[in-house]
Amino acid sequence: MPKNKLHRTVAVRVGDLTIGGGNPVVIQSMTNTETSDVAATARQCIELAMAGSELVRITVNSEEAAGAVPEIRKRMNDAGCGAPLIGDFHYNGHTLLSKFPGCAAVLDKYRINPGNVGKDRGSEDNFSTICKIASDNGKAVRIGVNAGSLDPELVKEKMEENSSRNLGKTGEEILNECMILSALNSTEKALHAGLGKDRIILSCKTSRPMELVALYRDLASRTSQPLHLGLTEAGMGIKGLVWSTAAMAVLLSEGIGDTIRVSITPSPGSDRREEVYACIELLQALDLRRFSPTVTSCPGCGRTTSDTFQLLAESVQSFIRERLPEWKKKHPGVETMTVAVMGCVVNGPGESKSADVGISLPGTGEEPKCPVFVRGKLLKTLKGNYGELSADFEKILENFVRENYPATG
Repeated sequence: MPKNKLHRTVAVRVGDLTIGGGNPVVIQSMTNTETSDVAATARQCIELAMAGSELVRITVNSEEAAGAVPEIRKRMNDAGCGAPLIGDFHYNGHTLLSKFPGCAAVLDKYRINPGNVGKDRGSEDNFSTICKIASDNGKAVRIGVNAGSLDPELVKEKMEENSSRNLGKTGEEILNECMILSALNSTEKALHAGLGKDRIILSCKTSRPMELVALYRDLASRTSQPLHLGLTEAGMGIKGLVWSTAAMAVLLSEGIGDTIRVSITPSPGSDRREEVYACIELLQALDLRRFSPTVTSCPGCGRTTSDTFQLLAESVQSFIRERLPEWKKKHPGVETMTVAVMGCVVNGPGESKSADVGISLPGTGEEPKCPVFVRGKLLKTLKGNYGELSADFEKILENFVRENYPATG
């Protein structure tokens, strides 16, 4: 498995995971439930973890939320979900962690933003308080700097310096420098407060892909702390996916980034696990990790006027995601399986033969038959409507997993 070799980082323990130190890039996600709603939040934490999120973050913004955290952790444990749980704190984290020691004890990592740990001169004390509580509990901290919540005094100072010394820096360059300085200065403050280097993760987030690339390249050259990578406020749907990928793929390919999140603005009622699936596909596309079988499918053209291959590709993807948690428990190595669902004779047979299991559907005007190939050899030819094809192909996939990835235990 490829590891991050270019950006040398210290290793940070978070729960049962080790982040940085050349270890594989770790996926994280964040719930969007009201944290005080224990049942809904625990359920979503479990769903995200089962989908492949190795770290799950929850908002802790009120006494009700902080009081709910131990029960959320308990429900996750009772369901057999051991994913590390991260608390996201803004403005009042020092108060909540002090007042609710049970919350501080069960969280595996605290995320704090040095730009908003307090609105007055007591902010440094607030920051130190959080770091000391983390140190006392043996927890990690992510110092997460965002372009939208920088310390205004620091920005003002650097703007004035740029003007008085005629440095000629753009506003973007100044903000990036402020973010990096905030992260590095906060690291020193955290160390002074008693937190070890092996307990600190950094992030500096902006919402523009090429700014993020430049920002992290600079940050990586100036610190050995593990880096959390993500494009903040990336947007909805296709835009959010493309912009996040455009930035993170460049950095990850350069060995920069130890843990990632794809922050997609959700549509009302949408599946929160989509951001996890996006991370999985990104890491697999870069050949950094393997989490799930890869499904290759035809994009469609004038030869594929029927929607059967589209429906089948969608159902195969859903079937694999549904079966994957059990497959991974019983059949180690199943994540390396490749599947192809193709729509016509042009590339269909070739792509299907190249996959572990592939099916080539007929295009418009082609003979109504669907050859299925297993590791390059014709297994059988299927016929029938979409429902019949889907059921038959799922059985073939189940048999392939059972026969080629021996069960354990």
